[in-house]
Amino acid sequence: MKRLKCCLNGHSLSSEVTGRIEFRDVQFRYPARPKLRILRHFNLICNSGETTAFVGPSGSGKSTTVALIQRFYDPHSGTILIDGHDIKTLNIQWLRSLLGLVQQEPVLFNLSIRDNIIYGDNSRQVAQDDIEAAARKANIHELIASLPEGYDTLCGAKGGQLSGGQKQRIAIARSLIRNPKILLLDEATSALDNKSEKVVQDALDQARVGRSCITIAHRLSTIRDSDKICVVDRGQIKETGRHEQLLQQQGIYYKLNMAQERPDNSQNN
Repeated sequence: MKRLKCCLNGHSLSSEVTGRIEFRDVQFRYPARPKLRILRHFNLICNSGETTAFVGPSGSGKSTTVALIQRFYDPHSGTILIDGHDIKTLNIQWLRSLLGLVQQEPVLFNLSIRDNIIYGDNSRQVAQDDIEAAARKANIHELIASLPEGYDTLCGAKGGQLSGGQKQRIAIARSLIRNPKILLLDEATSALDNKSEKVVQDALDQARVGRSCITIAHRLSTIRDSDKICVVDRGQIKETGRHEQLLQQQGIYYKLNMAQERPDNSQNN
């Protein structure tokens, strides 16, 4: 079990990590655009073991939250906490070892499938059993095992030898190889066709079991079962609730949902 190591006034504080995330009055501007405020008094608690989804217009600040959790940037003001501890007080390498990230476009190298998965944990010698366990959770092991070269199969430059869904499932396995406490999903299925999306979504559903998860999505169908859905607009959370609760409010989420369902309705008619 990973333990929280936090240096406070020169002392070490250790406790079991649960993965509770809190944004406390966070405000943020990108250094290259100091006049444009991306997050405004952003307040949110993501409970441990639950899935919190962010939806909303492009440019509203959704992906910025993921960048801040990873400490690619620090807030202009306010605090981000994990298990009640300011992440700026944590060793950054250790902090990132808690996190698993799956993005819209997975970055795969012209190496074997095995090496691409192992790349997710450079802190140890990864055993083959661990690689296969991560691949099973990502719903990709059986396909890999069916290939003539198995886990030694080359992915090709940028994963060019694989389909979009296969690349994404290998990226999921890579994110799971370190057994993260927190899973960050940034538009992880938005670039896939409907068939591939279903397979990858099943893998993501399995991957997030027992973990805190923040997922950013354009397709609302992929986040309907989330424990909490947050509608982000102009850097602020405007609506929060479960899918059915937000529909009943007939606000921003309701309008987004109606807009996405219209094409399906027209096809069915």
